[in-house]
Amino acid sequence: MSVIGTLLVANRGEIARRVFRTARYMGMRCVAVFTDADATAPFVAEADVALRLPGGYLDGEAVVAAAVSAGADAVHPGYGFLAENADFARAVTGAGLVWVGPAPHAIETMGDKLAAKAAAAAAGVPTLPSSEDPGDAAGVGFPLMVKAAAGGGGKGMRLVSDPADLEAAVEAARREALGGFGDDTVFLERYLPRCRHIEVQILGDAHGNVVHLGERECSIQRRHQKIIEESPSTAVDAGLRDAMGDAAVRLAKSIGYSSAGTVELLLDDDTGEFFFLEVNTRLQVEHPVTEGVTGIDLVREQLRVAAGEPLEYSQADVAFVGHAIEARLYAEDPAAGFLPAVGTLAAFTPPPEPAVRWDSGVEASSVVGLDFDPMLAKVIAHAPTRDEAAGRLALALQRLHIAGVTTNRHFLASVLRSGAFLAGDTTTDFIERVEPSRRARLPVADCQRAASAAAMWLQAAERLEARTLGWMPSGWRHGRLPPERVELAVDACEGPAEVTVSYRPQRDGSFVVRSVCGDDAIEAQARIAAWSPEALDIEWDGRRVRYAVTADGDRVHLTGDSETVTVRVVPRFGAPEGGRATGGFAAPMPGVIVEVRVQPGEQVTAGSTLVVMEGMKMEHHVSAPSDGTVTEVLVAAGDQVDNGTPLLVFQAAGTPDG
Repeated sequence: MSVIGTLLVANRGEIARRVFRTARYMGMRCVAVFTDADATAPFVAEADVALRLPGGYLDGEAVVAAAVSAGADAVHPGYGFLAENADFARAVTGAGLVWVGPAPHAIETMGDKLAAKAAAAAAGVPTLPSSEDPGDAAGVGFPLMVKAAAGGGGKGMRLVSDPADLEAAVEAARREALGGFGDDTVFLERYLPRCRHIEVQILGDAHGNVVHLGERECSIQRRHQKIIEESPSTAVDAGLRDAMGDAAVRLAKSIGYSSAGTVELLLDDDTGEFFFLEVNTRLQVEHPVTEGVTGIDLVREQLRVAAGEPLEYSQADVAFVGHAIEARLYAEDPAAGFLPAVGTLAAFTPPPEPAVRWDSGVEASSVVGLDFDPMLAKVIAHAPTRDEAAGRLALALQRLHIAGVTTNRHFLASVLRSGAFLAGDTTTDFIERVEPSRRARLPVADCQRAASAAAMWLQAAERLEARTLGWMPSGWRHGRLPPERVELAVDACEGPAEVTVSYRPQRDGSFVVRSVCGDDAIEAQARIAAWSPEALDIEWDGRRVRYAVTADGDRVHLTGDSETVTVRVVPRFGAPEGGRATGGFAAPMPGVIVEVRVQPGEQVTAGSTLVVMEGMKMEHHVSAPSDGTVTEVLVAAGDQVDNGTPLLVFQAAGTPDG
């Protein structure tokens, strides 16, 4: 047995905080490593000791040196980065430290998707037709997936339905795989159009014991990356659960697997057959849903197994209670193809109710940049029934007070409240088939109410900051002068964005508030019940509403009974606007130009790729919207560009020059 008194977590963000939480519960000191980009991140401040990594999180030698210098007894890799790097695991144990994970030989076997597939077939687990030779596509059959052999997380994957697209897909997958994993090996695999992504959680120890902890369904994905996961799956009954679990345990035992791991399967929704996909030799992002239904802390089990202790239970002891659902909150814009978003979080305050689990790596003032995956938090709800879990999770997301960065919050809530999701119709084509709402669009009346609330909060803030006559009631006048007036712009409004709010105080302390948006006008009597720099409690014609409030420059962010609305103060004297160029293509996100496929004067057809760029380790193709001519190219391969940077100038066919 090994005694772990001090644990270094070789990771960042929410997973570092998650591991810290259990390690401290077990009486361990916690050591963090961090880069310059993470110097002010919450996980760094929460560690007992934090050491800077000049070379980044992939510098295994520096991580091991940091663990030794901090007096750590063990290293937990989290997920991503070095978590599935067998050489790093050997370096950890070679330095006399405990490695919290499976043995290096298991990592190597399962980390190579081709070797893992061979091991699965040898263990009697069904597999899909595949080939390492891109020229054997006909033998695999279309549609097919091009997949990175060393990949994961949706990187290095391309769906190909038309044989004519295969060559470009292989090249793109290889580039993405090389950038993400340092290995450009790819292979082809048959694609199941209507299937479910099922994972089986396994746990093994060094004494030969292996159990499974049931399944998770992770079918709702964009860019082949999961965004909503749940346990149990609505498509898996007890018999199928036993069959999948037995297959996963059989595979794990065949390679002598210890620690936590996941066997990923595809379940054909039409036939009920399941097929091996891959094995993740680490903790999964979605592990909390398994913890919710089993009551087993997977990080604790990892640490116990790493210390040499046997599992505390057999397969017969594992029970499943209720239903758990996890949603991944990302800084991204679903309405723009889920492109990553950057910025500074002006607000991040989870609601006290409903009670859900928030595993987050950020806080208010956190900077969301290009260096890392844009996931902000995982939100997990556990309830007696699936409908209750979905409702609780959707409400928690809607009540989250968050601002400053575009997120997928509205989209997640739309999925959870959709009829298809509640009916359990959650195959991997869910997003394209169901088309949940991707962006909040408020009715004009709601925009007017939000603008009125912002105006009331602002007038109280101004009185608090007044240096003269601060005691005087807001808007007080000796004579009958016009009401106070402010011009505001409301985001997410389905009508005109600008609202004019005027208000006049009454002798009883209330206000008569009138808001005008286009041709719509609303007048109400308002009374402020309570005000603070972070909140507003106000009554409108007898209807009481409470808002969480954050002021950010000329913007006020308000979260009431549903999502966050941003209201901007429109300057009374705006700067003159210059001319605006038309016909140009701008970068849809910050990133690096990977390839420019056109030259000035080149004629192109609709849908052809003009520029390939990379952001957040994912490729994005800028395509021609119609037939036309590229008149100017403004960037070159290797250029770093910001969101909105002009890339080229395009003239659609049939339009006049200029």
